[in-house]
Amino acid sequence: MAVNSLQDVVARLDEIIRRAIADGDRRGYFPALYNRVTRRVREDIRRGVFDDGPRMERFDVIFANRYLDAYDRYAGGARPSRVWLRAFEAAASDQLLVLQHLLLGMNAHIVLDLGIAAAEAAPGPAIEGLRADFHRINDVLASLVGTVEDELVAIAGAWRADLGGLLGGAERAAGGVDRSAASLMMDGARDLAWDFAVRLAHADDEAREAEIARQDAYATLLADAVLIESPLVALMAVGGRSDVRENLRILAQGELGG
Repeated sequence: MAVNSLQDVVARLDEIIRRAIADGDRRGYFPALYNRVTRRVREDIRRGVFDDGPRMERFDVIFANRYLDAYDRYAGGARPSRVWLRAFEAAASDQLLVLQHLLLGMNAHIVLDLGIAAAEAAPGPAIEGLRADFHRINDVLASLVGTVEDELVAIAGAWRADLGGLLGGAERAAGGVDRSAASLMMDGARDLAWDFAVRLAHADDEAREAEIARQDAYATLLADAVLIESPLVALMAVGGRSDVRENLRILAQGELGG
């Protein structure tokens, strides 16, 4: 069921997160992050941060409906896009880190959905006028990465203190002193999404469907890379699969309701 305002988006995400906490459903990890982004965008629109607030709300609602439609399709037994299918099916596994579940959702929503939403909100030549606000919405997501990464370390440390230290060290080693691995991944995803949005905005209906199919296939390959087992992931995952409900409460703390 499509939503029509950011307030409706927040209400749906709250509902999904609460259900996930009750059911111990790992599909709730991504919306716990996404809810923060949506609330922050809503506040920034109210504060006049974006060049065109009404357009940004329209864009963000279209963007959110991409995720909500995929979630509802999968929940109802229908087939979402290939990349979202990967993410939702992976939620059944207890062998993945919380970080991997988050990256799968971010990959699907940014690499595939973001460009589609941008092209729909600003078709044709209008896409260039969206560029600055497009990058601002990505800045919102990037600004929240540090907080979420701290929570991931806290989640790992709650299982084992040395596991939390290992995850923090791995993030620093992967991304350098000032940039984490997730931040670097988001930069690349944002650039892919913008290039995709520009191609899509100028495409006719037939070319549009072909572009979306290609982008979905590419995003699915990226998802498969996130799912690849490695010794480091296996080491960090030791003892870290137990309490999905508590993990969700940590990720969603302070954001449900309102």
